[in-house]
Amino acid sequence: MNIEQLSLANFRNYDQLDLQFDHKVNVIIGENAQGKTNLMESIYVLAFSRSHRTPRDKELIKWDEDYAKIKGKVFKRNRHFPMEITLSQKGKKAKYNHIEQKKLSDYIGFLNVVMFAPEDLNLVKGSPQQRRRFIDMEIGQIQPTYVYHLGQFQKILKQRNALLKDYQRKQTKDRTMLRILTEQLIEHAAIIVKRRFQFLQLLRNWAEPIHSGISRQLEQLDIRYDATSDVSEQMELSKIVKVYQDHFSDIETREVERGTSLIGPHRDDLLFYVNGQNVQTFGSQGQQRTTALSLKLAEIELIYNEVGEYPILLLDDVLSELDDHRQSHLLDTIQGKVQTFVSTTSVDGIRHDTLSKSEIFHVQKGTVVKEG
Repeated sequence: MNIEQLSLANFRNYDQLDLQFDHKVNVIIGENAQGKTNLMESIYVLAFSRSHRTPRDKELIKWDEDYAKIKGKVFKRNRHFPMEITLSQKGKKAKYNHIEQKKLSDYIGFLNVVMFAPEDLNLVKGSPQQRRRFIDMEIGQIQPTYVYHLGQFQKILKQRNALLKDYQRKQTKDRTMLRILTEQLIEHAAIIVKRRFQFLQLLRNWAEPIHSGISRQLEQLDIRYDATSDVSEQMELSKIVKVYQDHFSDIETREVERGTSLIGPHRDDLLFYVNGQNVQTFGSQGQQRTTALSLKLAEIELIYNEVGEYPILLLDDVLSELDDHRQSHLLDTIQGKVQTFVSTTSVDGIRHDTLSKSEIFHVQKGTVVKEG
């Protein structure tokens, strides 16, 4: 899988940009605040129809412009096809092979991308929201219908929380509407959690041996799902539904008193253990970084295993954050098989055969010039 061509119009600090990519590794060099990360972000938005940096699409549109557009020419499964995202005040439009996709869940998954940025090194010790976002984005790439269920869940959750707040204020006795929304919420919550369990099993299969390799066989990684309800990986979907029904029934009064939904996939978390110790709490920074790197490298192999082609890898200012050993492990893994975009202020200090065969682009004030 490759991006062969990328065009931007009014995206962030870019007026107009047209680039072609031939090589497996493309290095984007520039000082800070010149547009390196914006360029990486545009590829991410092309794949996911949303940014990894902000939930507000209007921030992606250049100041004083009405719209932003990202177009890409992608090579996948031995054929070429165009993709296009247009952002405006009216919303967003996504096109695949010139055909507008009515639902974004029908669009996501055509282009598979793995992003590794400095904030991902905080994946292990950061907030539960970061880890939920990580798992949701990756499942969405290999199971696009997951995006639909997640969207429906979030929509119903918002309605349910608003109703709970209303009940809290007014002390309403009739809870018929709440129970209807609860049943609707459970329908999607059960599917989301079941698919998270399935994904985590795949992730473990790749991440644990990778982690062992990076740690020179000194450490063993274990990834666990920390649910707010008593659900487990072994349960069938119908059993998960029943557990949620019983649990929501038990805490209904408490949720009304608190004015919010207390259980469900929106409150679940991932836990990481190294040699039996919780690495989030007791791990060194090196162990936390090795765990984060293992997860990202596992993503690459997992997507290849599920989709049949390697995803595109975006390394946004992350190489300088890794020591030589972890840097080498990352670059050895991708060498020759993954189209990779590396943004950096300088390649000095990064010595690897992979970068010596790369194509170099220099960024300055929203202008990109190809070296050579």
